[in-house]
Amino acid sequence: MKTYLIVTLAAVALFAGCQKKQQALEEMQQPMSPEDLTRLKTQTTETVNATAQAPAPEAQIVSSAGEKMEPLPPSGPFKPTAKEVQLALKNAGFYSGTVDGKFGPMSKKAVEDFQKANGLNADGKVGPKTWAALSKHLTPVPAAATTVTEGAKQ
Repeated sequence: MKTYLIVTLAAVALFAGCQKKQQALEEMQQPMSPEDLTRLKTQTTETVNATAQAPAPEAQIVSSAGEKMEPLPPSGPFKPTAKEVQLALKNAGFYSGTVDGKFGPMSKKAVEDFQKANGLNADGKVGPKTWAALSKHLTPVPAAATTVTEGAKQ
């Protein structure tokens, strides 16, 4: 008799649990009304706007001596865009094409030439070592500085 009672109670408890799950599943599968969709969209928009408007906390790193230090760059390798590579190559005098962001054979040849001129492995790929040398040319040298330097050489 006790066994029958225990089995019956277990079956009732199991059935009740399954019934609650089934009700929750049915509620989730019902279509939302237009009012519910509008309310959900408004809540989402307000959350996104509040997040976007909140000022990002300034990262301030202080050394053990109490002096302020610059924050570290983001972790992981930096991968320059094709436009950045082309612009740096152009400023360095190795690329004569248009800076269009399309890394084709002309860009690859310019990278290889740059690598050869700088004692790097000339594989035509812009890895960390190549970018370290090439990124120095990302901003063009002002013409006045070039003229003064050339005048000083003479």
